Amino acid sequence: MAKASHGRHRWFRRVEITLWILVAGALLRRMAPPPEVVLLAVDQPAPAFTVRTLDGEKVSLDDLQGEVVLVNFWATWCPPCRLEMPGFQSVYDRYKDRGFTVVGLATDADGARVVRDFLDANHITYPVAMAPDDVRLRYGGVNALPQSFLLDRNGVLRHVVHGVFSEGTLMRAVDELLAQEAQ
Repeated sequence: MAKASHGRHRWFRRVEITLWILVAGALLRRMAPPPEVVLLAVDQPAPAFTVRTLDGEKVSLDDLQGEVVLVNFWATWCPPCRLEMPGFQSVYDRYKDRGFTVVGLATDADGARVVRDFLDANHITYPVAMAPDDVRLRYGGVNALPQSFLLDRNGVLRHVVHGVFSEGTLMRAVDELLAQEAQ
């Protein structure tokens, strides 16, 4: 009887050790950044991408050369994202005819329907697409929201903002970048 109890104890101990190894491995894997994550630097060309907006339009950074572009990663469930969006809409409305655009990249796991409903309810009219994983990786992994990347007319990254990009700060930056000539 003592031998059977001892054998059972060893079996449970092996299972316990195996489970701890699996948990530790999973945690270590989650902590390490994926090798595809690109570290972005200001004054370097922004990573190119092409997406389809929720309206079905193709948006490509290559096609936006000559324009100042705000690339914004956000989600409907993110309070700081929702806080900055009316300011983005205001700056977009003010400058869209002068060579400025916003490309919103939604990260919502619930999909395009939730995002579309949010945009309609909040009168957001600038281009918005679902953020593909490969684009998120090329923009540093985007592991916190909101994150914004402001590009000059040549597609060069000029401002990176982690957190709320205020309307006033964005407006001043766009004014400055629109005053510069594309090369």
